[in-house]
Amino acid sequence: MRLRYNYRLYPDDSQCQALARLFGCVRVVWNDALAMRKAARKAGLPWIGGGDLQKICITAAKRTLEREWLSEVSPVPLQQSLRDLDRAYQNFFDSVSGKRKGRRMGLPVFKSRRDRRQSARFTRNAFSLGGDGTLYLAKIGGIEVRWSRELPAAPSSVTVIQDAAGRYFASFVIEVEDAGQVLPEVDGEVGIDLGLTHYAVLSDGTKIANPRWLRRRAKRLARLQRTLSRKQKGSKNREKARIAVARQHAKVGDARRDFLHQTSTSIIRENQTVVIEDLAVRGLTRGRLAKSVSDASWAAFRTLLGGKAARFGRMVITVGRWFPSSQLCPCCGWQNGKVPLEVREWDCPSCGEHHDRDLAAALNVLAEGIRLRAQAAEASLDEGGQDKEMVAAGLADTENDCGGRVRPGEAIPTLAPPATYDAHAA
Repeated sequence: MRLRYNYRLYPDDSQCQALARLFGCVRVVWNDALAMRKAARKAGLPWIGGGDLQKICITAAKRTLEREWLSEVSPVPLQQSLRDLDRAYQNFFDSVSGKRKGRRMGLPVFKSRRDRRQSARFTRNAFSLGGDGTLYLAKIGGIEVRWSRELPAAPSSVTVIQDAAGRYFASFVIEVEDAGQVLPEVDGEVGIDLGLTHYAVLSDGTKIANPRWLRRRAKRLARLQRTLSRKQKGSKNREKARIAVARQHAKVGDARRDFLHQTSTSIIRENQTVVIEDLAVRGLTRGRLAKSVSDASWAAFRTLLGGKAARFGRMVITVGRWFPSSQLCPCCGWQNGKVPLEVREWDCPSCGEHHDRDLAAALNVLAEGIRLRAQAAEASLDEGGQDKEMVAAGLADTENDCGGRVRPGEAIPTLAPPATYDAHAA
């Protein structure tokens, strides 16, 4: 399993200049190679391979007057830039053919010197870790590193990153063994309902508050952005104002990532099975709640849950986005129909149970996840010719007790009967 470990770098002035030169060379090699491939395609010529691009855009370019300054930096990041270009094209082809799932990828684009985020990757033969705690990079020297934790193994590569706020980071890629990462098994199973009033409501009754990171700094950001708008373009004062705005956004991003990591780690450690909804985040970011949805970072939270579950031996089950989790009674399975967002509590017309909207949705998500797990286990074991009766045992019940309580700590709901519903009306 591959993991990334990020650390803050503190280069001195000369090293900052060397890194700026390196970022520029990496950008130029990328743009030259991309221009060559676009020109070849337009002229109907054959595809130019990565080896040929390396000979033309790096080896031969160093002998010309226009690109002789490429020899001032290490050739390894330049070669990695061409590999990144090949990967970008491969992602596009896989996306078009359907091999790559998810959002459709576009063709690679040219990089600009005005891009606020710059990066360069070094492989094992171009960097080393010094005994004094510094990171040595070829043709740059030893850079001070703030080691927040020890590396579990020798890194295979490191990516040096400069963000919009002018901070430098080192991102190490580590190969770790899967054995030893698995946590001891626990009995906990939890369903999660994500929202904006509360960031997440768990099926055990836990409600996680929504920190609203961007809203907290909205006034300060507005003041800094007004200051930025008054500065003359191209001036040093405008650059200072831009960095001040970028630093505020960086603080928002850092606080958000810290919250997502701590919350996801806590849930994964305490539960063996986690069930979560598949939300249409891209669609929600086009509505009137776009700013709040983007600030919540639900997609990043789901990604962290999945990655940590795979690392620590847990199971994450995703329930389809058309499952009416907020419309079903977790006690008897009655479908109440579409409920407006402002309605946070409702009574079941069938069994008379009073429900908190978010808690009921989390309970329904958990029940549906258990049903999907049992269904998948039954299908896999049936294909192997084993007894079906052994599959469903202990995985899911058939029906809830209609008169049972669903308050946290008083009763644990089982599975409500499957509901028939219109997917477009859910």
